[in-house]
Amino acid sequence: MGGASAGVAAAMARARRRVISHFMSRNAVSPENAVAFAPDRRMEEKFFERLRANGVLVAGKNGTWYLDVPRFDLYQQSRRKRIGLVLAGIATALAAGVGIGLLG
Repeated sequence: MGGASAGVAAAMARARRRVISHFMSRNAVSPENAVAFAPDRRMEEKFFERLRANGVLVAGKNGTWYLDVPRFDLYQQSRRKRIGLVLAGIATALAAGVGIGLLG
């Protein structure tokens, strides 16, 4: 992974941690405990919107939000599966490249 790509991945990981931590640290996991959220950075806003679009963050009253924990778990499982598939594809491509190099 190049330097720029690694930097973007690290920034997204930080944004992911900050957004999830905001809700978990305030126990905002039910409509009764919903809290407001104002992202500090663009990446946090993008991740917040992604979670909202996937039903992981649910609107409460008066502009508040809460984390649907079972939905978050499903989202994380899906994310891990996608990452695994990408890594498997890369490994296959590398193995094919090595095989072609040994044969050629």
